[in-house]
Amino acid sequence: MIQKFTYNNPFELESGAVLSQIDITYFSTGKLNREKDNVIWICHALTANADVSDWWSGVVGPGKVFDPEQHYIICANILGSCYGTTGPLSINPETGTAYYHTFPQVTTRDMARAHDILRKHLEIDQIHTVIGGSVGGQQAMEWAIEQPDLIKNLFLIATNAFHSPWGIAFNESQRLAITADSTWKNNSPDAGLAGMKAARSMALLSYRHYDAYKITQKEADINKIDDYKASSYQAYQGDKLVKRFNAFSYWHLSKAMDSHNVGRCRGGVELALSKIKAKTLSVGISSDLLFPPGEQKFLAQHINNAKYVEIDSFFGHDGFLIEWEQLDKIISNFYSSVVNI
Repeated sequence: MIQKFTYNNPFELESGAVLSQIDITYFSTGKLNREKDNVIWICHALTANADVSDWWSGVVGPGKVFDPEQHYIICANILGSCYGTTGPLSINPETGTAYYHTFPQVTTRDMARAHDILRKHLEIDQIHTVIGGSVGGQQAMEWAIEQPDLIKNLFLIATNAFHSPWGIAFNESQRLAITADSTWKNNSPDAGLAGMKAARSMALLSYRHYDAYKITQKEADINKIDDYKASSYQAYQGDKLVKRFNAFSYWHLSKAMDSHNVGRCRGGVELALSKIKAKTLSVGISSDLLFPPGEQKFLAQHINNAKYVEIDSFFGHDGFLIEWEQLDKIISNFYSSVVNI
Protein backbone atom coordinates (compact mmCIF):
# COMPACT_ATOMS: atom_id res chain seq x y z
CA MET A 1 0.00 0.00 0.00
CA ILE A 2 1.29 3.45 -0.96
CA GLN A 3 0.61 6.23 1.56
CA LYS A 4 1.73 9.80 2.15
CA PHE A 5 2.73 11.49 5.40
CA THR A 6 3.12 15.27 5.67
CA TYR A 7 5.51 16.56 8.28
CA ASN A 8 4.14 20.02 9.06
CA ASN A 9 7.26 21.32 10.76
CA PRO A 10 10.45 22.92 9.45
CA PHE A 11 12.97 20.34 8.26
CA GLU A 12 16.54 21.61 8.40
CA LEU A 13 18.86 20.10 5.84
CA GLU A 14 22.53 19.40 6.44
CA SER A 15 23.36 22.38 4.20
CA GLY A 16 21.55 24.70 6.61
CA ALA A 17 18.64 25.28 4.22
CA VAL A 18 15.19 24.70 5.68
CA LEU A 19 12.14 23.12 4.04
CA SER A 20 9.03 24.54 5.72
CA GLN A 21 7.39 21.10 5.50
CA ILE A 22 8.03 17.79 3.77
CA ASP A 23 5.85 15.11 2.24
CA ILE A 24 7.06 11.53 2.54
CA THR A 25 5.48 8.89 0.31
CA TYR A 26 5.99 5.35 1.54
CA PHE A 27 5.02 1.75 0.81
CA SER A 28 4.11 -0.75 3.50
CA THR A 29 2.98 -4.34 3.47
CA GLY A 30 2.40 -6.88 6.22
CA LYS A 31 1.54 -6.07 9.81
CA LEU A 32 3.41 -5.10 12.93
CA ASN A 33 3.38 -8.09 15.29
CA ARG A 34 2.48 -7.98 18.98
CA GLU A 35 6.11 -7.68 20.05
CA LYS A 36 6.69 -4.94 17.42
CA ASP A 37 9.97 -6.56 16.43
CA ASN A 38 9.32 -7.63 12.82
CA VAL A 39 9.98 -4.36 10.95
CA ILE A 40 12.00 -4.61 7.73
CA TRP A 41 12.93 -1.15 6.39
CA ILE A 42 14.21 -1.07 2.81
CA CYS A 43 16.09 1.99 1.56
CA HIS A 44 15.82 2.29 -2.21
CA ALA A 45 18.46 3.30 -4.75
CA LEU A 46 18.80 6.34 -7.02
CA THR A 47 15.80 6.32 -9.37
CA ALA A 48 13.62 3.68 -7.70
CA ASN A 49 10.31 4.38 -5.98
CA ALA A 50 8.77 3.30 -2.71
CA ASP A 51 6.97 0.26 -4.15
CA VAL A 52 9.67 -2.25 -3.38
CA SER A 53 7.32 -5.15 -4.23
CA ASP A 54 7.57 -3.96 -7.84
CA TRP A 55 11.29 -3.42 -8.38
CA TRP A 56 12.58 -6.03 -5.87
CA SER A 57 9.94 -8.70 -6.21
CA GLY A 58 12.54 -11.45 -6.00
CA VAL A 59 13.30 -10.42 -2.42
CA VAL A 60 9.97 -9.02 -1.19
CA GLY A 61 6.72 -10.98 -1.40
CA PRO A 62 4.95 -14.17 -0.34
CA GLY A 63 7.47 -16.95 0.20
CA LYS A 64 10.42 -14.58 -0.28
CA VAL A 65 13.08 -13.74 2.27
CA PHE A 66 11.06 -10.67 3.26
CA ASP A 67 7.55 -12.07 3.50
CA PRO A 68 4.51 -9.89 4.37
CA GLU A 69 3.08 -12.87 6.25
CA GLN A 70 5.98 -12.60 8.71
CA HIS A 71 7.27 -9.05 8.40
CA TYR A 72 6.08 -5.48 8.43
CA ILE A 73 7.91 -4.12 5.39
CA ILE A 74 8.40 -0.40 4.76
CA CYS A 75 10.10 1.52 1.98
CA ALA A 76 10.01 5.33 1.88
CA ASN A 77 10.63 7.41 -1.22
CA ILE A 78 13.69 9.59 -0.68
CA LEU A 79 13.96 13.36 -0.43
CA GLY A 80 14.61 14.93 -3.83
CA SER A 81 12.91 12.16 -5.79
CA CYS A 82 9.86 12.53 -8.01
CA TYR A 83 7.66 9.75 -6.66
CA GLY A 84 5.71 11.64 -4.02
CA THR A 85 8.29 12.75 -1.47
CA THR A 86 9.26 16.43 -1.53
CA GLY A 87 11.56 17.16 -4.45
CA PRO A 88 12.36 19.76 -7.13
CA LEU A 89 8.95 19.51 -8.80
CA SER A 90 7.10 19.95 -5.50
CA ILE A 91 5.39 23.24 -4.78
CA ASN A 92 7.41 25.61 -2.63
CA PRO A 93 4.88 26.84 -0.02
CA GLU A 94 6.66 30.18 0.15
CA THR A 95 6.28 30.97 -3.58
CA GLY A 96 3.32 28.85 -4.67
CA THR A 97 5.35 27.50 -7.60
CA ALA A 98 7.58 24.47 -8.11
CA TYR A 99 11.12 24.62 -6.79
CA TYR A 100 12.83 23.54 -10.02
CA HIS A 101 16.41 24.91 -9.90
CA THR A 102 15.92 26.48 -6.46
CA PHE A 103 15.46 23.16 -4.67
CA PRO A 104 18.14 23.01 -1.93
CA GLN A 105 20.90 20.45 -1.86
CA VAL A 106 20.05 17.25 0.02
CA THR A 107 22.42 14.58 1.33
CA THR A 108 22.11 10.92 2.20
CA ARG A 109 22.16 12.02 5.84
CA ASP A 110 19.12 14.23 5.20
CA MET A 111 17.40 11.23 3.63
CA ALA A 112 18.11 9.08 6.69
CA ARG A 113 16.76 11.79 8.99
CA ALA A 114 13.57 11.95 6.93
CA HIS A 115 13.23 8.16 7.32
CA ASP A 116 13.49 8.62 11.07
CA ILE A 117 10.73 11.23 11.06
CA LEU A 118 8.46 8.74 9.29
CA ARG A 119 9.55 6.00 11.70
CA LYS A 120 8.44 8.12 14.66
CA HIS A 121 5.14 8.92 12.95
CA LEU A 122 4.52 5.18 12.52
CA GLU A 123 5.34 4.67 16.22
CA ILE A 124 8.09 2.18 15.51
CA ASP A 125 10.55 1.90 18.39
CA GLN A 126 12.81 -0.81 16.98
CA ILE A 127 13.71 -2.07 13.52
CA HIS A 128 14.63 -5.68 12.97
CA THR A 129 16.48 -5.04 9.71
CA VAL A 130 17.43 -2.05 7.60
CA ILE A 131 18.64 -3.00 4.13
CA GLY A 132 19.75 -0.97 1.14
CA GLY A 133 21.75 -1.26 -2.03
CA SER A 134 23.86 1.47 -3.62
CA VAL A 135 22.48 4.87 -2.50
CA GLY A 136 20.04 2.87 -0.38
CA GLY A 137 22.97 1.38 1.47
CA GLN A 138 24.40 4.85 2.02
CA GLN A 139 21.13 5.93 3.66
CA ALA A 140 20.98 2.76 5.77
CA MET A 141 24.53 3.33 7.00
CA GLU A 142 23.84 6.94 7.96
CA TRP A 143 20.75 5.87 9.88
CA ALA A 144 22.59 3.12 11.75
CA ILE A 145 25.27 5.61 12.81
CA GLU A 146 22.78 8.26 13.95
CA GLN A 147 20.49 5.77 15.71
CA PRO A 148 22.79 2.93 16.86
CA ASP A 149 20.27 1.45 19.32
CA LEU A 150 17.35 1.46 16.88
CA ILE A 151 18.44 -1.13 14.31
CA LYS A 152 19.11 -4.77 15.13
CA ASN A 153 20.43 -5.96 11.75
CA LEU A 154 21.98 -3.96 8.93
CA PHE A 155 22.46 -5.17 5.36
CA LEU A 156 24.71 -2.97 3.21
CA ILE A 157 24.78 -4.05 -0.43
CA ALA A 158 27.09 -2.69 -3.15
CA THR A 159 27.63 0.55 -1.25
CA ASN A 160 30.37 2.53 0.47
CA ALA A 161 31.32 4.65 3.48
CA PHE A 162 32.13 7.63 1.27
CA HIS A 163 31.58 8.15 -2.43
CA SER A 164 34.72 7.65 -4.45
CA PRO A 165 36.35 10.14 -6.85
CA TRP A 166 35.56 7.58 -9.58
CA GLY A 167 31.85 7.62 -8.68
CA ILE A 168 31.77 11.40 -8.40
CA ALA A 169 33.42 11.70 -11.82
CA PHE A 170 30.72 9.47 -13.35
CA ASN A 171 28.00 11.62 -11.78
CA GLU A 172 29.60 14.89 -12.88
CA SER A 173 29.86 13.61 -16.45
CA GLN A 174 26.14 12.87 -16.36
CA ARG A 175 25.35 16.34 -15.03
CA LEU A 176 27.45 17.84 -17.82
CA ALA A 177 25.22 16.01 -20.29
CA ILE A 178 22.13 17.50 -18.62
CA THR A 179 23.51 21.05 -18.62
CA ALA A 180 24.44 20.68 -22.32
CA ASP A 181 20.71 20.30 -23.04
CA SER A 182 19.52 23.78 -24.07
CA THR A 183 16.20 23.25 -22.28
CA TRP A 184 17.82 22.66 -18.88
CA LYS A 185 17.53 26.32 -17.87
CA ASN A 186 13.75 26.26 -18.31
CA ASN A 187 11.41 26.06 -15.32
CA SER A 188 9.47 23.18 -16.79
CA PRO A 189 8.96 19.52 -15.81
CA ASP A 190 10.38 18.38 -19.16
CA ALA A 191 13.51 20.53 -18.98
CA GLY A 192 16.77 18.70 -19.60
CA LEU A 193 15.21 15.40 -20.64
CA ALA A 194 17.40 14.91 -23.72
CA GLY A 195 20.42 15.52 -21.53
CA MET A 196 19.13 13.07 -18.95
CA LYS A 197 18.73 10.44 -21.66
CA ALA A 198 22.43 10.79 -22.45
CA ALA A 199 23.24 10.83 -18.73
CA ARG A 200 21.42 7.55 -18.17
CA SER A 201 23.32 5.97 -21.03
CA MET A 202 26.57 6.99 -19.34
CA ALA A 203 25.37 5.72 -15.99
CA LEU A 204 24.53 2.31 -17.39
CA LEU A 205 28.16 1.79 -18.31
CA SER A 206 29.00 2.08 -14.61
CA TYR A 207 26.07 -0.09 -13.54
CA ARG A 208 26.97 -3.00 -15.80
CA HIS A 209 30.23 -4.67 -16.84
CA TYR A 210 32.20 -5.49 -19.99
CA ASP A 211 31.29 -9.16 -19.66
CA ALA A 212 27.57 -8.40 -19.36
CA TYR A 213 27.57 -6.46 -22.63
CA LYS A 214 29.68 -9.15 -24.29
CA ILE A 215 26.97 -11.67 -23.51
CA THR A 216 23.72 -9.69 -23.76
CA GLN A 217 24.58 -7.34 -26.64
CA LYS A 218 26.65 -9.64 -28.82
CA GLU A 219 25.99 -9.34 -32.56
CA ALA A 220 25.00 -12.42 -34.55
CA ASP A 221 25.71 -10.69 -37.87
CA ILE A 222 29.46 -10.21 -38.25
CA ASN A 223 28.96 -8.21 -41.46
CA LYS A 224 27.22 -5.25 -39.81
CA ILE A 225 28.74 -1.78 -40.04
CA ASP A 226 25.99 0.09 -38.12
CA ASP A 227 22.81 -0.28 -36.04
CA TYR A 228 24.44 -2.32 -33.31
CA LYS A 229 22.47 -3.93 -30.49
CA ALA A 230 24.58 -2.17 -27.88
CA SER A 231 23.77 1.21 -29.47
CA SER A 232 20.02 0.64 -29.48
CA TYR A 233 20.20 -0.72 -25.94
CA GLN A 234 21.78 2.48 -24.63
CA ALA A 235 19.11 4.61 -26.32
CA TYR A 236 16.36 2.32 -25.03
CA GLN A 237 17.57 2.60 -21.43
CA GLY A 238 17.76 6.39 -21.73
CA ASP A 239 14.23 6.57 -23.14
CA LYS A 240 12.89 4.36 -20.34
CA LEU A 241 14.13 6.78 -17.69
CA VAL A 242 12.86 9.84 -19.57
CA LYS A 243 9.34 8.38 -19.48
CA ARG A 244 9.31 8.02 -15.70
CA PHE A 245 11.73 10.53 -14.16
CA ASN A 246 12.81 14.17 -14.41
CA ALA A 247 16.18 15.82 -14.83
CA PHE A 248 15.85 17.97 -11.71
CA SER A 249 15.53 14.97 -9.41
CA TYR A 250 18.26 13.13 -11.30
CA TRP A 251 20.58 16.09 -10.84
CA HIS A 252 19.90 16.48 -7.11
CA LEU A 253 20.04 12.77 -6.28
CA SER A 254 23.38 12.39 -8.05
CA LYS A 255 24.65 15.33 -5.97
CA ALA A 256 23.37 13.59 -2.82
CA MET A 257 25.32 10.48 -3.77
CA ASP A 258 28.47 12.58 -4.25
CA SER A 259 28.03 14.13 -0.79
CA HIS A 260 27.98 10.78 0.98
CA ASN A 261 30.72 10.57 3.60
CA VAL A 262 29.85 9.07 6.97
CA GLY A 263 32.94 10.65 8.50
CA ARG A 264 31.81 14.22 7.84
CA CYS A 265 31.58 16.14 11.14
CA ARG A 266 32.05 12.86 13.02
CA GLY A 267 35.81 12.69 13.38
CA GLY A 268 36.47 10.55 10.33
CA VAL A 269 35.09 7.50 8.55
CA GLU A 270 36.55 4.83 10.83
CA LEU A 271 35.25 6.50 13.99
CA ALA A 272 31.79 6.93 12.45
CA LEU A 273 31.57 3.28 11.38
CA SER A 274 32.63 2.14 14.86
CA LYS A 275 29.41 3.66 16.23
CA ILE A 276 27.24 1.10 14.43
CA LYS A 277 25.87 -1.48 16.87
CA ALA A 278 23.67 -3.45 14.46
CA LYS A 279 24.76 -6.90 13.37
CA THR A 280 26.01 -6.03 9.91
CA LEU A 281 26.29 -7.91 6.66
CA SER A 282 28.29 -6.17 3.95
CA VAL A 283 27.63 -7.57 0.47
CA GLY A 284 29.81 -6.93 -2.56
CA ILE A 285 29.36 -7.88 -6.21
CA SER A 286 32.34 -9.45 -7.95
CA SER A 287 32.05 -7.40 -11.16
CA ASP A 288 30.89 -4.08 -9.67
CA LEU A 289 32.80 -1.23 -11.34
CA LEU A 290 31.00 1.64 -9.57
CA PHE A 291 31.15 0.30 -6.00
CA PRO A 292 34.02 -2.24 -6.20
CA PRO A 293 34.07 -5.07 -3.63
CA GLY A 294 36.97 -3.42 -1.83
CA GLU A 295 34.55 -0.75 -0.60
CA GLN A 296 32.29 -3.34 1.02
CA LYS A 297 35.27 -5.17 2.48
CA PHE A 298 36.31 -1.86 4.04
CA LEU A 299 32.90 -1.62 5.72
CA ALA A 300 33.21 -5.13 7.13
CA GLN A 301 36.68 -4.31 8.47
CA HIS A 302 35.59 -1.17 10.31
CA ILE A 303 32.10 -2.05 11.56
CA ASN A 304 32.24 -4.11 14.72
CA ASN A 305 31.48 -7.82 14.19
CA ALA A 306 30.45 -7.25 10.56
CA LYS A 307 30.59 -10.03 7.96
CA TYR A 308 31.45 -9.75 4.28
CA VAL A 309 29.88 -11.89 1.54
CA GLU A 310 30.24 -11.56 -2.22
CA ILE A 311 27.72 -12.11 -5.01
CA ASP A 312 29.30 -13.72 -8.06
CA SER A 313 27.77 -11.99 -11.08
CA PHE A 314 28.73 -10.57 -14.47
CA PHE A 315 25.93 -7.96 -14.22
CA GLY A 316 28.10 -5.47 -12.36
CA HIS A 317 26.57 -3.02 -9.91
CA ASP A 318 23.05 -3.88 -11.07
CA GLY A 319 23.60 -7.39 -9.73
CA PHE A 320 21.92 -6.44 -6.46
CA LEU A 321 18.69 -5.88 -8.42
CA ILE A 322 19.06 -8.98 -10.58
CA GLU A 323 20.75 -11.78 -8.59
CA TRP A 324 17.73 -12.41 -6.36
CA GLU A 325 18.42 -16.07 -5.68
CA GLN A 326 21.95 -15.41 -4.46
CA LEU A 327 20.80 -12.48 -2.33
CA ASP A 328 17.94 -14.49 -0.81
CA LYS A 329 20.37 -17.23 0.15
CA ILE A 330 22.90 -14.80 1.61
CA ILE A 331 20.28 -13.07 3.77
CA SER A 332 18.71 -16.35 4.91
CA ASN A 333 22.12 -17.77 5.85
CA PHE A 334 22.95 -14.63 7.83
CA TYR A 335 19.68 -14.79 9.74
CA SER A 336 20.08 -18.46 10.54
CA SER A 337 23.60 -17.89 11.85
CA VAL A 338 22.91 -14.92 14.14
CA VAL A 339 19.17 -14.49 14.81
CA ASN A 340 15.86 -16.23 15.01
CA ILE A 341 13.22 -14.78 12.69
